[in-house]
Amino acid sequence: MAVTRPTKDDVRAFAQRFRYDYDESEVHELHALAVGGLASYDVVDRLYAAHVEVEPPVRESHRPRDEDNPLGAWYVRTEIAPTSGGVLDGRTVAVKDNIAVAGVPMTNGSRTLEGYVPREDATVVTRVLAAGATILGKAVCEDLCFSGSSFTSSTGPVRNPWDHGRTTGGSSSGNAALLASGEVDLAIGGDQGGSVRLPASFSGVVGHKPTFGLVPYTGAFPIERTIDHLGPMARTVEDAALLLSVLAGADGLDARQAEAFRGPGDLSTIGAGVSGLRIGLVTEGFGIPGLSDPEVDDIVTAAAEALSADGATVTRISVPEHADAGALWGVIATDGATYQMLDGNGYGLGVPGYYDPHQMEHFARGKLERGHALAESVKVTALTGAWGLHGLGGASYAKAQRLVPYVRAGYDAALAQVDVLVMPTAPFTALELLEAGDDRPEYLRKALSMIGNTAPFDVTGHPATSVPAGLASGLPVGLMVVAPRFDDALALRVAAAVQARCGTLTPPALAQHA
Repeated sequence: MAVTRPTKDDVRAFAQRFRYDYDESEVHELHALAVGGLASYDVVDRLYAAHVEVEPPVRESHRPRDEDNPLGAWYVRTEIAPTSGGVLDGRTVAVKDNIAVAGVPMTNGSRTLEGYVPREDATVVTRVLAAGATILGKAVCEDLCFSGSSFTSSTGPVRNPWDHGRTTGGSSSGNAALLASGEVDLAIGGDQGGSVRLPASFSGVVGHKPTFGLVPYTGAFPIERTIDHLGPMARTVEDAALLLSVLAGADGLDARQAEAFRGPGDLSTIGAGVSGLRIGLVTEGFGIPGLSDPEVDDIVTAAAEALSADGATVTRISVPEHADAGALWGVIATDGATYQMLDGNGYGLGVPGYYDPHQMEHFARGKLERGHALAESVKVTALTGAWGLHGLGGASYAKAQRLVPYVRAGYDAALAQVDVLVMPTAPFTALELLEAGDDRPEYLRKALSMIGNTAPFDVTGHPATSVPAGLASGLPVGLMVVAPRFDDALALRVAAAVQARCGTLTPPALAQHA
């Protein structure tokens, strides 16, 4: 099959875009040369069809009725049986809708991807099915995953089981609602700025952002390859660790796993307690001006200090770099997402490994045809990032990436003094969902203001676990444990000790029917 050829008008438009000064006779000549140069593209199409192309499996799925989806958390329902038995026998799983499940529709929360059906399972999907789990469906996520709240998805808001007028957190919003309401046992989420940990915090469940590269991102819709993570969500730390044990491991396809792979640590130790461990409460993660709720700070502090009775040493520690780390994320996520996700049709170019050409092609059309329907958080990011790339030449992105080792070293220095770092996952409890009359600044506040403690660790790659620490005014509060890179087991071990002290959380409506 021949690839689509440009018209002379296309060549003229591209020449003008690059500010090439050609007259009409030159445009005519260049059009012929460009068309001739596409012969190799035809060869690649033929080879791809012969050696790589697969047809999606036939898997039944359906959009649930509103009465069967009261929290707005399911995008599609299905029931995919395990391919073999394993440690997840009998467990049910929800998959965030930015992760490919072959033969099942995927939108990534956005009208720009409507109608897309993946042909291949993401690596993490293959792994949970091989471990004995049953996939019950795709969970709603935020528009292109660019929100820490739960009102930007094209299917409408995802409602918090604790208070239906509040956010579940995002962007793994549907996962959190389905776990907290007891509809599934486990969920696979994605985290680029806190999108596993924030919904866990706001909804009273557990979310773990693994060490960067520990879990392959293959088959998930990217935002920016240096901050992309997939991770487990569950109602208990033990279940999150069990799911991590299935998800972790190199797959040979994801360039994010280029760093020497060291695994998650010994996950069998998560019940070992905290006796002898040094726990550092990060000063800069508390009392954030204009954001932190003192009640949230107090609950997290009390939960951490209670571990002293279990033999841990709990101290305050300053990590000055934490106050600035969010700015690095802001530049990397803004310029990077504009360059890779929006201009690069999700995958971008220039890195070896896995690409989904069908998804790229579908999204390229969809963002032009339905880009007007994108969430405000995406649009503002795109406009800011366009200036960063074209007005500033991408220099700020380059500077931010050069500063990552400096910020990472700040956390590593603190982790040389203590074993883990602790702070609130989010500085406040779940905000109200978007309301009629909210203006654009309020929209952005509700969508993005909660990421200050979570986003830095997407940049530095440290593992981080959010575990419930209690309730503030009747809403869940998450405590975040940060460990050295590739010691995910240690973060989960301390989180398990917090859980043993604070217990798990159940929304009141469910508790009444228990």
